[in-house]
Amino acid sequence: MPRDVGVIVVAAGQGTRFPGPIPKQYQPIGGVPLVLWALRPFLAHPDVVRVVLVLPPPDAASPPPFLVELADERLVLAPGGATRSDSVAAGLCALEAECAVVVVHDGARPFVERGVIDAVIEHARRGEPAIAAVPLSDTLKEAAAADPSHIVRTLARERLWRAQTPQAFPRSVLAAAHQRAAAEGRTGTDDAELVEWSGVPVRLVPDSTRNLKITTPEDLALAELMAGSGS
Repeated sequence: MPRDVGVIVVAAGQGTRFPGPIPKQYQPIGGVPLVLWALRPFLAHPDVVRVVLVLPPPDAASPPPFLVELADERLVLAPGGATRSDSVAAGLCALEAECAVVVVHDGARPFVERGVIDAVIEHARRGEPAIAAVPLSDTLKEAAAADPSHIVRTLARERLWRAQTPQAFPRSVLAAAHQRAAAEGRTGTDDAELVEWSGVPVRLVPDSTRNLKITTPEDLALAELMAGSGS
């Protein structure tokens, strides 16, 4: 297959739930910074021509030593924006025109599997946006607006999925969705939402709960256990 895939790894958040001087994206897992875990599967992928790592602007201008030492010619750094959508848009601008497929991945997900990456890319190459996702298994309760400690109703979970990354898109579809969202003043919680707003169907690709997102110190402790066990 051609090397026509560009990857945007988004790691420009502030990580406010992590106390201390080390930002979340640089927290070590098994002695390796979290964001490096997120980067490695894409830098190792034969179809990827460029990986854009979107960081807080000061870090993009003066990156941590471990990124400087990485010295991979396919990796470039870009400064993030005020919102996640702004950061992905900055990543898009840093990708060469030859990147006909764009994969967006969260820099806080360290354990993405190659098979899932391949699956979303395959769909995008066929013109169909696709996202990694996990069907919900828990019982869902909706809380009252006036008192969030009380239940209003139980929601049916049969057709509900938890969206994850990677998410892959034909570049033209993703760029058009971002342009329309910007013109309308919309920001989505993920890129699939922007594409949905533009009226383009998005494919769900079954993923594993192993592809967890590090949000809290408890998540980081679980990731440390997973890395140590090789699971």
